[in-house]
Order: sequence, then structure tokens, then C-alpha cells
Amino acid sequence: MTGSLPLRPRLRALRPEAFGADPSGARLERILRSPNFADGVFQNPVGARTRPSGSMAEFAKIYFHKEQRARRSPEAPIPVHPTTLADLAKPPASGLRLTWMGHSSILAEIDGRRVLFDPVWGDRCSPFPFAGPKRLHPVPVPLASLGSVDVVVISHDHYDHLDLPTIKALARTDTVFAVPLGVGAHLERWGVSPDRLRELDWNEATEVAGLTLTATPARHFCGRGLRNQQFTLWASWVVSSGEHRIFHSGDTGYFPGFKEIGAEHGPFDATMIQIGAYSEYWPDIHMTPEEGLRAHLDLQGGAPAGTLLPIHWGTFNLAFHAWAEPAEWTLDVAEDADQRVAAPRPGEPFEPAGTLPVERWWRPVSTPIARPWRTQAPEDLPRSDTRAADLDLAGER
Repeated sequence: MTGSLPLRPRLRALRPEAFGADPSGARLERILRSPNFADGVFQNPVGARTRPSGSMAEFAKIYFHKEQRARRSPEAPIPVHPTTLADLAKPPASGLRLTWMGHSSILAEIDGRRVLFDPVWGDRCSPFPFAGPKRLHPVPVPLASLGSVDVVVISHDHYDHLDLPTIKALARTDTVFAVPLGVGAHLERWGVSPDRLRELDWNEATEVAGLTLTATPARHFCGRGLRNQQFTLWASWVVSSGEHRIFHSGDTGYFPGFKEIGAEHGPFDATMIQIGAYSEYWPDIHMTPEEGLRAHLDLQGGAPAGTLLPIHWGTFNLAFHAWAEPAEWTLDVAEDADQRVAAPRPGEPFEPAGTLPVERWWRPVSTPIARPWRTQAPEDLPRSDTRAADLDLAGER
């Protein structure tokens, strides 16, 4: 038809807004020049299977099993910290304070600056408001009440880390966004001006408000649309103020590169490590709690140090394990290793240098949690012989 758009632009115009945008122009040229891009896709630091093993019939059998489904949700409302805003109004005595908002969303206050990691304030991690995994607990504070943020850090473009309504709300502020290479295309489509983007390849750094932010490798994958073209990068992040250093893992499987990151940028006052949504069906792209502890120790030079904050659990039902199993197991393995670990309620601020929240607050709202997946701990993880002898392997898969 005369005057109509060619097919490809017309199809692009029909693309749902939540799918974001494909990199193009100078951004695409930069991607093609990246040392981490080969054979038409971004490459993991070590090989990783990104698609689940097993058949759809096998998945369906597990997913719809009545008892298994009951374990994946709390039996009563999850307790959200009630005084988050009042607590945040007081400056941290140590200069460093972390507030877990649920899943992988963290507000880090670091020597007078505020960093917001992977903010997801939406009700569902999905391209659609009517379908997809729904929140198991409300957000601790409204985004509009959180106050100014110096920089928003995004680990990758999956829906449970890059949330359209949240980004559109933050686009109306003057905050800066630090994102992996290629992710800026999504943000520009959603209203973030290019001058507020800091788009980094692995091992590149940028300065924002006196902070140094470095994109570091991770073992994962990307994709928001119907096709996953691996044209946007995924990353972990190091943030340093000069006085304090923190690490956010994003989503990742375990890989030896944590030792290299620790040697280059550590040790860290605190690490925020993904320990949830693991499965034997996708062992290369998410970590179990034991692997998360191993990653933390690698980052700290091989010995217990700093504070470990478990993330990527308790907010969205994204795997087959019990909803609170990751936290329960993380506290167990951290105790075995004499490693300090924080277990805050959603919205509960804490200072890594101070008294840590360690109460297993999820137990009153959970079905009993069997010891999960614990076979024999890796030999290079320190552990207590008495705790090892007491392991209940009833939950081992």
C-alpha cells in the first residue's frame, strides 16, 4: 500500500513497550567490537547452558504437584519491616548501610551517596500486568517516598531485574543509570535521556557522584522479547567510595572469575549474592546457597570476611524450591564457615559493620523446610564437623 511502512518497521512499532528496544547505531557498533561478543552473541566467561534441561512434561509434573506448589508460597503474610523510612532518615553511623527491598533490589547508602541496585517495584516480573510471577510481599516503601538516588545500577535486562514501571518512574528524576552494554537501548525507549546513561562492558568503570562503579563478569544470559538474541550484556557490579567497597552479583552461576574480581577489587565490606531460584535444571546460570557462599569467600580472598547479604529470593516464585529455602540454607552454610551473614526482613536497614539481623523470621510463615540439596560440602569450604554430622538429607534431590 502506498505510504505504508515496510514490514520490519511496522512489526517493530507493534512490539510491546515492556520488550524494550534492540541496540542499533553506535551502540550496536560498540557491541560488535566488544571482546566479549563473538559468533553473534555475548559470551559467558565460562561455558553455560542457558536453556533448562528436561522436557516440558517433566516441568509440568513438578510445577503442578500440589504439595510442591504449596511450599513455593508463604502460609501467611511475609513480615515487612514497618519503619523503613524513619530508619533511613538517620545517617548510617559507619558510613555504609544496606536495605534489602526484596528479590535483588537493594538501596545502598555508601559514604553519603545512594545507590539503588536492580529496582523492581512492579507487582509482577513480566511484560504483562495480568500474568507472570506476582509479588509474595508488598514493597517496603513507595518508590516516590524513597528520596533522591545518585545512581541506579542494573545487572541485566530480565524482567525481575529491569522493571518497566519502575524505570519509567525513575526516568522522571535526575538520577544516573549504570547499565551493562546494550541495556541502554531499553532505557532510552522508556524515557531515560542518553546523557544520564553510563553503559559499560565488563571491566569498564565510571565515576558517579564520587563513586567508582565497575561492571564485572557474571555467568548468565539476557533477553526480554520473544527472541533472545544475546545482544545485551549481563554483569555483576563493584561500587567503591574509597572508604567502602561493595559487590552485587546480579544473576550468575558459579565460576572461577569471582577470585579474579576479588583480587582486583576486593576485599569487600559487603557482598550481595544471588542464592535463590536455583534448580538442577539450570545449574550453570544461578547459584545455590553453597555456591553463593563459595563466591563470597572467593571475592574475599578465600577466607571469611565482610558481610554476606543473600538476594534473589523471597519476593517472586521463580523456581521449584520452597520459597524460604534459600535463606534457611544460606544461614546454615554461613554458620558452618564462620561467615557473617545478614537475614533482614524486606525493608529492614542494617549496617554491615554493626549488629546484623539474623532471626529466621520466615519460619512462622513457612511450611517446614527440609535440609535442601546438601550432599557433601566442597572441600575448599570451611565447615564445622559437628554441624556436618547433623545434616538431615531428607530434602536432598
